[in-house]
Amino acid sequence: MPITANDTKRKSWLDVPENSDFPIQNIPFGVFLTKENVVTVGTRIGDYAIDLGALQQLNYFEGIDLTDDMFMQDTLNDFISDGKKTWRLVRNRIADIFDETNPQLRDSEKDRDVVIFKIEDVEMQLPVLIGDYTDFYSSKEHATNVGKMFRDPENALLPNWLHIPVGYHGRSSTIVPSGIPVHRPMGQILPAGEKYPVFGPSRLVDFELETAFITTDVNVMGENISTYEAEDYIFGMVLLNDWSARDIQKWEYVPLGPFLAKSFATSISPWIVTMDALEPFRTKGPKQDPTPLPYLQTKGKKAFDIHLEVLLKPEDQEETVVSKSNFKYLYWSMSQQLAHHTSNGCRVNSGDMMGSGTISGPTPDSFGSMLELTWGGKNPIKLKDGSERKFIEDNDTVIIRGFCENAEVRIGFGEVCSQLLPPFVRP
Repeated sequence: MPITANDTKRKSWLDVPENSDFPIQNIPFGVFLTKENVVTVGTRIGDYAIDLGALQQLNYFEGIDLTDDMFMQDTLNDFISDGKKTWRLVRNRIADIFDETNPQLRDSEKDRDVVIFKIEDVEMQLPVLIGDYTDFYSSKEHATNVGKMFRDPENALLPNWLHIPVGYHGRSSTIVPSGIPVHRPMGQILPAGEKYPVFGPSRLVDFELETAFITTDVNVMGENISTYEAEDYIFGMVLLNDWSARDIQKWEYVPLGPFLAKSFATSISPWIVTMDALEPFRTKGPKQDPTPLPYLQTKGKKAFDIHLEVLLKPEDQEETVVSKSNFKYLYWSMSQQLAHHTSNGCRVNSGDMMGSGTISGPTPDSFGSMLELTWGGKNPIKLKDGSERKFIEDNDTVIIRGFCENAEVRIGFGEVCSQLLPPFVRP
């Protein structure tokens, strides 16, 4: 089935600002709360949020086999479970509805009033009920930098790293959408030169520049899938800030890896950009040496050219770009991550989220965390207001933005924006 929604010549009768992340060729999916306190599944074109539940009730999806309440829910899980054919049919239909040549909705003021909202008049929600969250560790540059800082600089990568997409199971209960503030976590920390830990607020709170992909129902327990079919089970992608408390992490991570240093918060962008929308931006990833085992081998372009940037904004001050990276730097692809995840028969369900791991590039200005950008705090970053940062301070806001662009179209993710608050105090 062709992806007609990607036609770069198509224009919408809705106004789309120049360089918008959300032209009619994007059509991401999300969940929002209207002024009338109605939660609905929606999409976005330009600076307008579109109520897909209202469109369905008005029969704009006639001819597409959907359950009656498909878009009148508070998550996208059921829609994602319907699979790739349905996603493409719906996205193509939305593109047709909002095409400048289609008068059906354009010329119906009554319908438009219940379907279209200004983006500032809605409140974005978590788009899916995330049952499980896995975070990978797939940037060779990031893994090498961390290895140099904490282990032997001559043997920065652990022996398994070039053979498997390393990952760990995260905590879905503290995944929040953009705009929700995060509290500085408390935890056990081992002060320098001491034998015994203390309990207190983390002093080394960090961001991690990541993306994540959302899956449909992939397999039954015991079944594995190949790298060649893995993308059929990936609905789309979001931006992700995997908050980290480096001092807590340093004390707790041996021998079982990340725990409380990560589980206090993970922030994601609210619009899921589909793999269909990202199709024009395929590119080759890094050369893999040694060649992966057969079940992890792939052919063709499995990476995507997604420009990423991180900005820091002190309270009431201007934002400063601190990092510019790109998704294409990742050593392990999403196909390899998902194939490896199911290789032991682990079940993966609709709405599961897989984090990429920190995305660091080859140059110091493309590193994906404060840990790397300041090299453990040794080289503070100077912000536009004249202040310096080794790690994130209370009331700082971290902003991650991402987009793809070629000569014909720009497809973006918007942003994931979160403020770090002081430790939580019981009233």
